[in-house]
Amino acid sequence: MTIKQFALLCGCNPQTLRYYDHVDLLKPVKVDQWSGYRYYDEDQALVFVKIKNLQAAGFTIDEIRELLDKDTLAIYTALEAKVIEQEKRLQEIKKIQMSYKAEMDSMRKKLETIQEEVRKSMEQYDPMEEFGVDVVTYREMIDSVNSFFEDQINRGGDSDIEFSEYDESDDTKEEPVYVKLLENPDNDIVYERHGWKFVKDFFSDIPVLEDGRDYDMLFQIIPGKANNTAFANITIGLLLRSYPRDPEKKRSLGCTVSDSKDGINHFWLLKRKA
Repeated sequence: MTIKQFALLCGCNPQTLRYYDHVDLLKPVKVDQWSGYRYYDEDQALVFVKIKNLQAAGFTIDEIRELLDKDTLAIYTALEAKVIEQEKRLQEIKKIQMSYKAEMDSMRKKLETIQEEVRKSMEQYDPMEEFGVDVVTYREMIDSVNSFFEDQINRGGDSDIEFSEYDESDDTKEEPVYVKLLENPDNDIVYERHGWKFVKDFFSDIPVLEDGRDYDMLFQIIPGKANNTAFANITIGLLLRSYPRDPEKKRSLGCTVSDSKDGINHFWLLKRKA
């Protein structure tokens, strides 16, 4: 019978039979060399039933192919094993479901703790000498950082600008690609400044950030010069203030602050290679 007739017998679309032929599950008994028409025998409908049910049960194409020559008992055994497998997976999902809310609540509390630490750090820091930032502008920056955290905690969605802060004095060990920014072959140095006294002395010279690119700022500053957390957040905040909020133009901007080893202040702006 033709593929159309066989599809009608099996209650499927001819395209399904073409797919089964393509993956070597159910090949026609004959293909006309002139017209290309596929022809099937009636008894192949039983093979179709096997394929259809095994596929619906979640078996892979390779698994189905191995089972096609098996008898009914073997098929039942394979289906029973699949039932056990799916029941086990179902129990795992139920455990995930039960722990999901608790983990989300725990993570929100951790973010709230970080938010409070960053807020206190910034409020205890005076940015006037280092950055030339007045009280009103600084208050706006603190509120902006708070809003960022609250947005992440309450909505859990993406912000229009991604940024991160990392302090190399932390005990946490990071991947070399993040810690050793200058040694990372994937980074290009687009601007650097050394021997400066205050950030405000060179900040206006920092190049414009390109849309859709990943950047890192690296500071090596004289020990005791600044509160690293506040320092990093102010630097990021000042740089991003010059860019209008545009959800279509995301930028990733990180800031790493560590102690200078030679008693001189250093700064690098690095861009991740495309």
